[in-house]
Amino acid sequence: MKLILLSIASRPPREQFRALAAMYLERLKAYSPYEDQTVRSEAAFFQAVEKHRARTSPLLVLLDARGKSMTSEGFAVWMGQQRDAGQQSVIFAIGPADGWSEAARGQANLLLSLGSMILPHELAKVVLAEQVYRAFTILAGHPYHSGH
Repeated sequence: MKLILLSIASRPPREQFRALAAMYLERLKAYSPYEDQTVRSEAAFFQAVEKHRARTSPLLVLLDARGKSMTSEGFAVWMGQQRDAGQQSVIFAIGPADGWSEAARGQANLLLSLGSMILPHELAKVVLAEQVYRAFTILAGHPYHSGH
């Protein structure tokens, strides 16, 4: 299962945030191929999503504070279910600064909340990258996740 992290941002991330996200994404390589991409608008985002269509449509997960909250273990179970069902690709998307449009929200397969507090895009990407990596380590029984 290929993972695509797509962000809508008007400027590149600051180096310290880019380095943290890159650290977790590098670790993720052991479990899944991934792609990391940034676009400037919601319209460009949907063009990028179209480019990722293969034999099957990618699963579209939009990060949204109003979305579903999961524990790390619950997220790992969900990721395992997608993988085991043969999902070819999952797109995790961090939206524009003013939030996703209703049209975008309507196209999502899952609205996922990292918590009820709003996070800056750069920090949300770090948290997302770490949680995706954590999910795969949980599924693999790796000691990275201690359960606390």
